Amino acid sequence: MKKTPRRILVAGAGIAGLTAALAFARDGFETTIIERAERLTEIGAGLQLSPNATRILAGFGVLDRLLSVSTRPRSVALRDAVSLALLAEVPLGIGAEERWKAPYLVLHRADLQAALLSAVNEQPNIRLRLGATLRHLAFDDDGMVAGIESAGKIEELRCDLLIGADGVWSAARNFVPGAARNHSSGKMAWRATLVGDSPLSAVFSADSVSAFLHPAAHLIAYPVKVGAAMNLVALMKGNISVGSWSAQPDIRPLAKAMAKWAPPLASLAERAGPWTAWPIHTIEPSGNWTDSRGIALIGDAAHAMTPFAAQGAAMAIEDAAVLARLVAATPDDLPAVLAGYEELRRPRIRRVSRRGAFNHFAWHAGGPIAAARNLILKTRSPEKLAADLDWLYGWNAEDDKG
Repeated sequence: MKKTPRRILVAGAGIAGLTAALAFARDGFETTIIERAERLTEIGAGLQLSPNATRILAGFGVLDRLLSVSTRPRSVALRDAVSLALLAEVPLGIGAEERWKAPYLVLHRADLQAALLSAVNEQPNIRLRLGATLRHLAFDDDGMVAGIESAGKIEELRCDLLIGADGVWSAARNFVPGAARNHSSGKMAWRATLVGDSPLSAVFSADSVSAFLHPAAHLIAYPVKVGAAMNLVALMKGNISVGSWSAQPDIRPLAKAMAKWAPPLASLAERAGPWTAWPIHTIEPSGNWTDSRGIALIGDAAHAMTPFAAQGAAMAIEDAAVLARLVAATPDDLPAVLAGYEELRRPRIRRVSRRGAFNHFAWHAGGPIAAARNLILKTRSPEKLAADLDWLYGWNAEDDKG
């Protein structure tokens, strides 16, 4: 007789893990989240949440907590980094909410995590354990036993389903046969935050997401902390030999990439710091995401992608919602559910990855290709540019077909 899984173990208390816990708690599952960090701190800065993600968060009671700490940008504006000419503008704001039935938000990543954590703490069937690391798994007729290290001791915790939500460096992924491994994309991200009345802030729109395009790099800028700060992220080729954010990077590669940009963009590397730097690692989505005995990977643990489509957090949120919905609908056949989860999610993840690859190609184009890009963009009305994103932003977890 097949056993109904009721005990869920989530590895990782980031955006993916907290969302997964909320998704399962809504359907009455008992969920334990383990997080290796002793306290929750979110590295990074800004985050874009498109309507496909905010729609899900609304269902968990999280969206209302975000509205007071986020901004609804008026548009995404693509500009030439040298001339500053406007190449195209995708309308957002009220129009986005009417079109896609949910808002497009920009905010600080820590504010999203705080909102998720607040919602998690209100759920009596969710337990959060910090300073706890997954070390081993064993399977039997009653599910599985996870070996959890905490305070130097190993404790055994029984569960029916393990959700690996522990990011690109996932420990849970090690227990999924055939899972893909992370590898360097050959690209890196530089981040800085402009606070208050910095003279550099005048370069950027206070109510839009601005993307400055150039073959050497592209720069994204948008307000966070309800306009009190401006998040900057530059993406370019390169790598650094560290496994975590570097708070004291050598900024010369960034300065060189921006050297021929319009003033004062050309001086950002020296004037906008301090910068942090991070090598972007990815995971090919073709590997296995599940083990039929009761393991499922979500978010970056399954399919970490480059940030060129601004969908990393959204895909993790979608994964969590879809997986919980499938388990709740057919709780007595976990192997079939896990196979169905991969079958549903793979086509969409592949399509989003392709969109990111296209954005990278188009945004870093130079010479005749850039000229052709600009010409094509001029022929696309804001309405058509928005319509091009209906498949992405209009997605609904309840009728996901991939």
